Amino acid sequence: MLDRKFIRENLELVKNSNKNRNVKWDIDKFVKIDEALRKVTAELEDLNRQKNLANDEISKLLKEKKDAQPKIKSMKEISDRIDQNEAEAKKLEAELKELLISLPNICHSSLPLGPADKKKTVREGGNKPKFDFTPQTHIELAENLDIIDFKRATKITGSNFILYKGLGARLERALFNFMLDLHTQKHGYKEIFPPFLVNRASMTGTGQLPKMEEDMYRLKDDDLFLIPTAEVPVTNIFRDEVLDDGDLPIYYTAYTACFRREAGSYGKDTKGLMRVHQFDKVELVKFVKPETSYDELEKLVSNAEEVFQLLGLQYRIVMLPTEDLSFSASKCYDIEVYAPGINTWLECSSCSNFEDFQARRANIRYRDNKTKKTNFVHTLNGSGVALARTVIALLETCQQKDGTIMIPQALRPYMDGRQRIE
Repeated sequence: MLDRKFIRENLELVKNSNKNRNVKWDIDKFVKIDEALRKVTAELEDLNRQKNLANDEISKLLKEKKDAQPKIKSMKEISDRIDQNEAEAKKLEAELKELLISLPNICHSSLPLGPADKKKTVREGGNKPKFDFTPQTHIELAENLDIIDFKRATKITGSNFILYKGLGARLERALFNFMLDLHTQKHGYKEIFPPFLVNRASMTGTGQLPKMEEDMYRLKDDDLFLIPTAEVPVTNIFRDEVLDDGDLPIYYTAYTACFRREAGSYGKDTKGLMRVHQFDKVELVKFVKPETSYDELEKLVSNAEEVFQLLGLQYRIVMLPTEDLSFSASKCYDIEVYAPGINTWLECSSCSNFEDFQARRANIRYRDNKTKKTNFVHTLNGSGVALARTVIALLETCQQKDGTIMIPQALRPYMDGRQRIE
């Protein structure tokens, strides 16, 4: 959420950011409500001052045994006006909050302008896989090796769910254990294992609600949501808390299953593991001081990037343009991995700096030990990494002519030293 004073003082910046995002937001309505609220608030302050003076005068008159009735009548009129103004202020506050909660974050000035096809490649890594045979898709490989059963997953639950079997299940477990060990032992993150259900306040704090509610799985009898990403519970660990600046930066990593309905996506790249409703992911979350957040973003990207380096996959890092940016992010890099069987680049990680946008919504602050003032932290998060699409790239990149899968060296300790899936 953006600060209303910031919006008031930077109307053109907000207008241009919304224009660059291709987002319509009624800034004139904001100005009108904001001005009305400030006027009512100023009147309330004056009325309360008058009421306090009247109280003092009435006390003095009563003490002197003089007639206080005219002054009492006057104070009652003031009290009635205070009640009216308080009701009006409460109404305007609610209207303003509803408006502000739908306003996306300000785009960082470094972002390319335009839709998704304007993304900018920042760097590339890994080598393009070469084959002396026609590579199979992950669907063909998984079914031939009997490591994923798409048909029975559909029978059990429905379309776009996954049933890993045997070495497929072991590979999935190896991947997230490998990533957790990498991020905790080398990159300095503390491991968290959070709830997979969160309340509405948590979803609102990180910006999934109200904008994306139709894409979320919500329980019928409780106002709880299956998490779309570990970003939600992990970021909300410090909701409504004040941190000590000596504790910053704080790095957390968490493995969770993730659940997304993706209500508007049916028919789009839905075969195999391309777009599933439940998937495993290791998330990276940071709480940092504002002055360091963009350096921390670059480190975050490097932490996620190392996963693909160690797995021997071809990847590229792209900076998202303004119209492809998520609601809460100010700047975001995607890491895309090449899948040779389907000849496609797949987004397998997104790394974002939200600046103080989430912290304002979730009220996460820190106290400066020098000034003793409290400020909002900056929050960041990144996939470190998401597995369904990473599994696609791994299976298709590491496939052999005989249809087996060569297991990357980094994963072999997690698979009892096994070299192949066959």
